[in-house]
Amino acid sequence: MIEGLYNSEGVPLVHFGRNHFAITKGSPDQRPAVSKQTEVIEDKTTVGSYTTVAWGANNDFPDTALKTIGKIGVLNTGLKFIRNFTIGQGIFPCNVTGYTDDGNEILKVVDDKEVISFLNSRMVRRYLEKATRDYLKFGRANAQLLLNEDKSQMVGINTLNTIFCRDTLAEKGLIKKLIVSGKFPDNPGDGEFEAYDMLDEYDPIGNLDLLKLTGNMADSYIFPIRDSWSNYEYYSEPIWLSSYNAGWTEIATLVPLFLKKMFENAITLKWHIQIPYAYWDKKFPLAEYPNAKTRKTAIEAFMDEIEDNLTKPENAGKAIFSFFEMNPNGKAEEQWVITALDGKTQSKENLITSAAANSEILFSMMINPNVLGAGMPGGTYAGNQGGSNIREAYLVNIANAWIDRQTLLDPLEAYLHFNGKTDIELRFRSTILTTLDTGAGTTKKLS
Repeated sequence: MIEGLYNSEGVPLVHFGRNHFAITKGSPDQRPAVSKQTEVIEDKTTVGSYTTVAWGANNDFPDTALKTIGKIGVLNTGLKFIRNFTIGQGIFPCNVTGYTDDGNEILKVVDDKEVISFLNSRMVRRYLEKATRDYLKFGRANAQLLLNEDKSQMVGINTLNTIFCRDTLAEKGLIKKLIVSGKFPDNPGDGEFEAYDMLDEYDPIGNLDLLKLTGNMADSYIFPIRDSWSNYEYYSEPIWLSSYNAGWTEIATLVPLFLKKMFENAITLKWHIQIPYAYWDKKFPLAEYPNAKTRKTAIEAFMDEIEDNLTKPENAGKAIFSFFEMNPNGKAEEQWVITALDGKTQSKENLITSAAANSEILFSMMINPNVLGAGMPGGTYAGNQGGSNIREAYLVNIANAWIDRQTLLDPLEAYLHFNGKTDIELRFRSTILTTLDTGAGTTKKLS
């Protein structure tokens, strides 16, 4: 029986037999659902009395994104790296008392023990860690602001797990409710979900002030945190998705599997087979199978027959016929390419391909590969991995984190404002690497 990696429709991307390995060339007419998340906002579901907007073609973008991140080490580590330097060493309250000649802020720490205790609490640290996690993985996080019994003060801030959250359909341009259920992406039934009020994203603090003034307060409110770069109003795309759409995450997944199988079968692999996507679409039309699992089983049986034809002694010298047609551009379609292997493992070339995929994934997240030790010694992706280069790249990361940091601070500022702490600015602490000639290995930087 062959084994390998299949897509959600049962098409083999790469698979191995006793004496061959095969890959599918090109790409399908439509990419998997993760690349189309929120393109079709007409996809709606009914949850109780609410109409929710599907997150992705199958309402499963977060689950698909988690699987993709979990399979690619450099993507998973890169996202955690961004989270860590964005959060830095915590936050502190201050007032801006002026500016230097260079335009830097002159900060004075606010000596308010209640505020300092709140900002240094585990609750705030937990909020920052989880909100940044969801913001980077999915492009969206949901901060829940909790009120006391008489609705006069906020007493807690909590990050709802975004994989269980869906927006309701906007009414007059406003998304009024967030539906939370552990049943998503399946449609939850009665009693299997919670509906929370959403704050107006345009002016959430003004929205809270109006609600407080009218006395029409709920137990909690959701402060949505979005990366607006994708222009989507419901579910923003994470920055790493561009590397998925370009195919680099798929390459990063296939190369380790290929190398593993090459080492396991270095002596026995005899054939390399390349099969175009168009072949699977015509030989095994998806519409003729009740589900992807059945289609996958049929393809596996077919590839077992190919394996037997290539390797069994009684079939020695026999040919394999592959029929194909020419498209209007003169390019062959459905043509199989079968190559005899010389028994040598060409791992060096594949390692270069893997390094290029790793670099492209990091580029999509605006991370210099050298910071994570991913720079290549030569070629297109060559880079100086010296200490100065790493320090400068890290400083660029810190500078670029400003807008994301302010976005993450907005719910905390709304919390403090509601509780009467209106004349306070929040800033992050960051540890900056320095050279030894400064007399210290690190310095503290307030930003």
